[in-house]
Amino acid sequence: MRNILIILGLIIAAALARMAFVIIPASGMMADLTPVTPGQCEALTIAPGTEDITIDPASNRVFLSTDDRRTGERGGIFAFDLNEPGSLHDVSGDAPADFHPHGISLWTGPDGSQRLFVVNHRAGFDIAGGTHAVEIFDVGEDGMLSHVESISHEALLSPNDVLGVGPRSFYATNDRAYHSGIMANLEAYFGLPLSSVSYFDGTDGDMVAHGIAYANGINISADGNEVYVAELLARRVRVYDRDASSGQLTADRAFAVPTAPDNIEVDERGDLWIGGHPRVFDFVAHAADAGAIAPSHAVRLNPVTGETETALLVMDGSLNASSVAAQRDGVLLVGAVFDDHILVCAGD
Repeated sequence: MRNILIILGLIIAAALARMAFVIIPASGMMADLTPVTPGQCEALTIAPGTEDITIDPASNRVFLSTDDRRTGERGGIFAFDLNEPGSLHDVSGDAPADFHPHGISLWTGPDGSQRLFVVNHRAGFDIAGGTHAVEIFDVGEDGMLSHVESISHEALLSPNDVLGVGPRSFYATNDRAYHSGIMANLEAYFGLPLSSVSYFDGTDGDMVAHGIAYANGINISADGNEVYVAELLARRVRVYDRDASSGQLTADRAFAVPTAPDNIEVDERGDLWIGGHPRVFDFVAHAADAGAIAPSHAVRLNPVTGETETALLVMDGSLNASSVAAQRDGVLLVGAVFDDHILVCAGD
């Protein structure tokens, strides 16, 4: 009995130590937050759950994914001209009837043709035993989407974000390894590095990165040689060297960021723009209660030097629980996990 008590005591001590030195710092609960607003910000109402945003640098067309995570109603993809937010319209076209988009990625081919990759949590989709898929759409000249195919594979376990790198090849982050039971709780509340990144080469899918504490957003450098992965529960961004021929990723470096990073966008200079959750427990409270305020945070990261800058931090409920930040031509767009609008911020 004495040995059992000693073992239990050691387990409890280890759990408390991890809480003190890992979970509390990662949650941001002790962070001193000062609001930051980049010039004039206006709300653009779209639809509930403006989860992810990407901007086509050639046309300045903005694509957004939306999904109402509180009601479970069908989501959609919207688009507008960055210079004319009033041009907003639904471009979902012939998306599946059971459409619940999450992360998105715009791929442009050498001939200028474009495809939009969309993580979709389809309740009725069951290839390889899963309910998740990546939907691939052709993008028309007017921005309208035409559904091409749905892809699922065994390594697409819990997709959060997607990165298209070819006509039908893509990376996807698996944000968790467990969805239920005690291991799901341990993974979430102890920040266990059990999540991963998968790769589909156009024919087969496999894991290409492991040991990540809640893999979230994913993006790529302009030359295609580096892949960036947001590690939400470690408050950092990992940088991987990419072998373009095989798709394999090799860990190179990681940079701390002052938020729990969600989605990642890359601007024309190569800087990363990150929507994040500076106080994770506030985000959890907001997820349970729409009336609870969760700060929204937009951070710029230089992926070479690791220098960070807070571009936006709002704590007044004008936007709750930011999930993405995208910047181009001095305009910053910030979306959210649950809110029905984005912030459109123009510099001074």
